[in-house]
Amino acid sequence: MRDYWLNKLFYDLTTSPLGGAYKADRGPVLDRYPLKPEVRRALLEDDLVFIARGGLANPYLLRFYFQLLGYDDDAVMEKLHAAAAPAAGRA
Repeated sequence: MRDYWLNKLFYDLTTSPLGGAYKADRGPVLDRYPLKPEVRRALLEDDLVFIARGGLANPYLLRFYFQLLGYDDDAVMEKLHAAAAPAAGRA
């Protein structure tokens, strides 16, 4: 299930000057959004797989979020595809 506030954060970061403030210090920007503790932790740790596997974020916003942070697009896409693949042993 999508997390509205996470997607709102991603949208705001990629469409406003807020992205620069976030890159400088994430904490104060994250404080503006009522995020669940596990989502906040995932953002602070750049845990793309947690967010992608949980289906919390729109994949396009998630991709642009990690690009904003300076991650290589190919690496981000590889992780997104891996997160979307069924885990080994599951049918």
